[in-house]
Amino acid sequence: MPQQSERRRAATLATAIFYSLIVVAILVAVNFLANRYNKSYDATANKKFTLSEQTEKIAKNLQQDVTITYWGQPSGFQGARDLLDRYQNLSHKIDVKYEDVDKNRTQALAAGVKNPIPNIFVQVSNKKEEAKGLTEEDITGAIVRALKGGERTVCFTSGSGEHSTDETGPDGYSTAKQQAEKSNYKTETIKLLPKPDIPTQCTIVVVGGPKHDYLAPEVASLKQFVENGGRVLFLLDAPFKFAAAQVDDNEMLMNVLQGWGVTPEKDLVLDLSGVGQLYGVGPEFPIVTNYDDQAIVRDMKNVWTGFYLARSLDVKNGDMTTVDKLFETSDDSLATTNLSSPEIKASKDDKKGPFTLGAAGTYKTGKDTGNGRFVVVGSSGFCANNFIGFNGNRDLFLNMLNWLSSDEDLISIRPKEPTDSELNMNQRQVSMMFYSSVFGLPLLILAFGAAVWWKRR
Repeated sequence: MPQQSERRRAATLATAIFYSLIVVAILVAVNFLANRYNKSYDATANKKFTLSEQTEKIAKNLQQDVTITYWGQPSGFQGARDLLDRYQNLSHKIDVKYEDVDKNRTQALAAGVKNPIPNIFVQVSNKKEEAKGLTEEDITGAIVRALKGGERTVCFTSGSGEHSTDETGPDGYSTAKQQAEKSNYKTETIKLLPKPDIPTQCTIVVVGGPKHDYLAPEVASLKQFVENGGRVLFLLDAPFKFAAAQVDDNEMLMNVLQGWGVTPEKDLVLDLSGVGQLYGVGPEFPIVTNYDDQAIVRDMKNVWTGFYLARSLDVKNGDMTTVDKLFETSDDSLATTNLSSPEIKASKDDKKGPFTLGAAGTYKTGKDTGNGRFVVVGSSGFCANNFIGFNGNRDLFLNMLNWLSSDEDLISIRPKEPTDSELNMNQRQVSMMFYSSVFGLPLLILAFGAAVWWKRR
């Protein structure tokens, strides 16, 4: 009997050791796989911990090796890994290194590390760029600068009543300027008079809703710029004729655009679908969900955009241009030509939709310097401070800049701003949760334990 009991204990011990070894082996295997294949699942509603389509597109199209080096103290390494390791998981061409600035002081000096730390550098071949901070915008921006090389400058015209990039009010373009700079463009403000020459550093010129006529030298300067290979974004409002909303016809500029194949009509597009009411806006804010297949809008099929006080465009190819429609309104829209009264009334003479509100064209220069590009939108308010945050308006504006600067590989939907997810409960619900967690759950456990004891006694 003692021998049988001894054998039973030995068998039990052997079984325990065997299963312990299995558990240890499983844990070792899981840790090995976790370190080698760093995968995660983002369950947040707005994909807060997922890199944007823009970043994924850049990573998947990499032709060169990219090295991201984080110079800092070890205490900050884990926080950096939360973001930087996501880049490494996107492509085998991206390598991430973490360097201790205190242990490797001479190497840090050679790398150009400066206070305050951390410093984050992106290296592509012999080109190195520093990320301004530990955010996706900063890291991806540094990768773009290292890949592209050279500076791209967006020049906003002024002097004829255009939206000001210094204006922080609802009608200003300060947010558009900030968004362009976050996308690694430099920004400037230029005047086309008294000297009508467009500065050589301007990659893109933005004509942002002029209220007054451009004079002949200004129009000639813009025309020559595009026809010599330059890039211009024309944002043109309806020519209202009442009080403070007075907008000149700008006939000379319109004639140039018409010669390129885009004719801005003298009308105001109204959206009668009622969708705008869901966003607290009226019919003077057409909602767009119909996009063409042009690169600017190809990835925006499921995104809504809105255009404040928009005019329609008639679009066709010109003698030297190829022009594509970008987007149009729904069938539940009409265009009124009554622009002399602030009271908008539909009439039987109004044209029925859909209407084209945006177009993109290429001017064939026949020169080695490349073709010119231009985009025309029948609204300058869609990217003003009060509307650039509406659904896809910001993405559309930046996509236009990317296409105009020939950075089509950067065109995509950018990550949404983080949103707060709040749980709202009334007093009764709060009380129920309190009593159920403080008293209900413990009593349930006690009842379960008592039931088990009663069954086994």
